[in-house]
Amino acid sequence: MNVTGTIVNYYFHCKRQCWLFANRINLEDNSEDVRIGKVLHELKSEGKKNTEVAIDNIKIDKINDMYLTEVKKSDSDLNAVKWQTLFYLKILKEKGVDRKGKIEVIEKRTTDKKIHYIELDEDREKEMEKLTIEIENFINTENPPEATLIKGCKKCAYYEYCFL
Repeated sequence: MNVTGTIVNYYFHCKRQCWLFANRINLEDNSEDVRIGKVLHELKSEGKKNTEVAIDNIKIDKINDMYLTEVKKSDSDLNAVKWQTLFYLKILKEKGVDRKGKIEVIEKRTTDKKIHYIELDEDREKEMEKLTIEIENFINTENPPEATLIKGCKKCAYYEYCFL
């Protein structure tokens, strides 16, 4: 299984969701929040040339001469988005394309900023390499981790699968 940006994001957000998604148990098509996020993303990129670029197993929301931009509906888990963006930056760098990262948040909840900047330095690149191996090993385990009810679970597409 190839690691994707979504899998990296889920690894930080919820290990169980990560494992389920990576092992093709996809319940997101039934999620209203996922649908809203996709619609907001489409509206934000409507009529623009540099939107959603697919490279190998990743889909980048936007890219220009300076930035790779990841667009998110909310700022509820910026750490997970940060690592997703770093993963994308690393893939681009391997292809000879150096960019800085930018995270655009449509709905602010926990921070007062709508735009967050990040760069792939040497230390983060090494950490991302280790993390990718760690994630590959994790998603190839036989069973998912046990469900643990945490903040945000009730809005998750996997809530019923995990808890009902």
